[in-house]
Amino acid sequence: MDDRIDNDHFDEDEAFAPDEDHFNAADRMTQAQQFFQQAYELQVAGNYEHAIRLYKQSIKVYPTAEAHTFLGWTYSFQERLDEAIEACRRAIEVDPDFGNPYNDIGVYLMQKRCYDEALPWLAKAKQAPRYEPRHFPYLNSGRIYLAQGQWINALKEFEQAVEIMPDDSGARQALAELRGRLN
Repeated sequence: MDDRIDNDHFDEDEAFAPDEDHFNAADRMTQAQQFFQQAYELQVAGNYEHAIRLYKQSIKVYPTAEAHTFLGWTYSFQERLDEAIEACRRAIEVDPDFGNPYNDIGVYLMQKRCYDEALPWLAKAKQAPRYEPRHFPYLNSGRIYLAQGQWINALKEFEQAVEIMPDDSGARQALAELRGRLN
């Protein structure tokens, strides 16, 4: 059998770009994941500025909702809440099904004592198709209602959080403390 290319059966206009783009995208994704992992390790170690640079590099190479969300989380450790919220908004633009940035925006607004603004974001997190840990927006909504003195609403949220994640000691403790107040 002859392994030479048969030029009569070769279409010069045949596009090879999709395969090239696929490999380039895969390579970019791999590189972005490496930057993301390094950034996360630095974030955990408390080296926030370097982590921020690497999250931004990850986003530049291959934007993901996760990288934007973690960038926002890192900003929040520096009390740069407006930047954290903006990073989470960009995460939602990249992937509206990813629930973590909705919850995180709710938490950052909660930290700013903008409780009424926070609740709709937490409600969106509850409905997001792709979100873990699923009980967090209930726990956070409960904390807002508790801060507002709406104990019955807080109780309902804490009960839902415990129903979703019965092993979460923080959720169980919040529920038990509130029940103790109500008795």
